[in-house]
Amino acid sequence: LSGDVTGSERLGPCVSCSALTGSARKIKDNAADWHNLMMRWETLNEEGLKVAGNIDVFSSLSSSSFQDDELLLVDERSSSSSLQTGGAAELQDKCCKLQDIVEKMIAVVTKMERLITSQTGVEDLEEFQYGPDGRKFPLFHSWNTKRFGDLCRVLLEAFSQELKLKQLIQQELAHTVTSDLSMVYLSCWLHQPFIPPKIRFTLEALLLETGHRPL
Repeated sequence: LSGDVTGSERLGPCVSCSALTGSARKIKDNAADWHNLMMRWETLNEEGLKVAGNIDVFSSLSSSSFQDDELLLVDERSSSSSLQTGGAAELQDKCCKLQDIVEKMIAVVTKMERLITSQTGVEDLEEFQYGPDGRKFPLFHSWNTKRFGDLCRVLLEAFSQELKLKQLIQQELAHTVTSDLSMVYLSCWLHQPFIPPKIRFTLEALLLETGHRPL
């Protein structure tokens, strides 16, 4: 998530939110939480890429198939012999670091799931108040409450699938026997195939609709 889609700032409680109550306040707060969680994910993804690159270096050295690649972050002053000394311990340390990053990603997705629970509660309340079709007027600009829920579920599904991929890479990267497969794993980690541009645009639309971004 980069560029104009999410911005670099962390969204906090909005001053204008003080005038909002009920469903509108909850949905606007949830939109800010989505933004902040997706920023957190991207930070972890960048950290994980560096660690994954170093895991590939050590595993490649141990199998005598080390190849230079611009994605792999290695201190050029270190010689292959010095890397091989205690290589198993170094590799284990890198694997533990990547596992820690993936566990933090699990925590991010868990918080996203809680946002869905919160959104479902808002939808259930409005169905109780206004009937099966919900309220007749939008909370903000044009969306009804159900549309907020539908788009948030799209976000959750994308990050849930990407998390499964990250877990697979974390489990398998140190055991790859070919450099080509290692490069596939690193490329997948970097490009996040389950989080395409439309997911970023979905977040931006959510922020625009709730007033976190000016129209």
